[in-house]
Amino acid sequence: MSGIWGNKIKISIFGESHGKAVGIVLDGLKPGIEIDLGYIREQMKRRAPGNTSLSTARKENDEFHILSGCFRGRSTGTPLCAVILNGDVNSEDYEEISNMPRPGHADFTGRVKYKGFNDYRGGGHFSGRLTAPLVFAGSLCRKVLEERGIVIGSHVKSIGRVEDKYSFDAVSTDKNTLEKLSKDIFPVLDKGCGEKMKDSILRARKEGDSLGGVVETMVLNLPAGVGNPFFNSVESTLSQLLFSIPAVKGVEFGEGFNIAAMKGSEANDEYYMSENHEIKTYTNNNGGILGGITNGMPLIFKTAVKPTPSIAKAQRTVNIESGEDAILRIKGRHDPCIVPRAVPVIEAAAVIGILNLM
Repeated sequence: MSGIWGNKIKISIFGESHGKAVGIVLDGLKPGIEIDLGYIREQMKRRAPGNTSLSTARKENDEFHILSGCFRGRSTGTPLCAVILNGDVNSEDYEEISNMPRPGHADFTGRVKYKGFNDYRGGGHFSGRLTAPLVFAGSLCRKVLEERGIVIGSHVKSIGRVEDKYSFDAVSTDKNTLEKLSKDIFPVLDKGCGEKMKDSILRARKEGDSLGGVVETMVLNLPAGVGNPFFNSVESTLSQLLFSIPAVKGVEFGEGFNIAAMKGSEANDEYYMSENHEIKTYTNNNGGILGGITNGMPLIFKTAVKPTPSIAKAQRTVNIESGEDAILRIKGRHDPCIVPRAVPVIEAAAVIGILNLM
């Protein structure tokens, strides 16, 4: 298998959910970049499990240890390696699934791909635990972009069938809104809708079930001209990283699938000259991207996250060893909804991709 992504900035993730540690290597960082440990910890805390009643009971502090590539608080320009030790694991909960793949998980496909030698405990290398090092890498990239005035923020657009009544204003959302959302464990634009979302998650947990949802993300102050046509477009670059996040099943930019129902006169973003003599568009249906290249308008995309596949309800599966149908009741500690914790991961993937393009 290959766990490496990127060309200008290369990242490689390693580890398993119930192994000794998970980690990441970043290659291609310029020397002299400030490694703000407090800033990284704040970003890691947004993703860490066990902080609210809406997440898994597994408690991980996600404390990282930088092994190389950092000296006196700045990047050296050599490969930067960081590890995050695994602590609160109950591996015995997964003995039953060694021969009984969980529906919705990669247990079956992983067994086939790696001929049964894969570590299945907690999902092994397929686990969402591997998103912790991704957030670490994203924190470094995010800090670099913020120093250039580029800001990213997200809100939970929907959980199950409950939807935030507001969306980002595609042409005029300010950075203060995004910065405020980035400090919220459950970021929404309408607090009332947010409470309904939380209630629906707790209800699903009580029923032994789970929920998915959609996250809307915006990047402000990206200059025009970032990206390339075709294979290294902004859309293809970000999509590759976003789809690398476990549970992500859909990505759309701007109006996405809705734009297919529009007429050209409705979908086209017409231009005007701003007071600052900058070329802007009246609308932003294309999400700030044309021809795979940024046009200076806010970059907007939505990410669909599927319901957590580990649920308490009995599910049908097979016993691979006996070759018979079976009923599985999953043990262990699992999120009834991973969408809130996916928000910082989605942002991390986006900033890694953007910095690589820049």
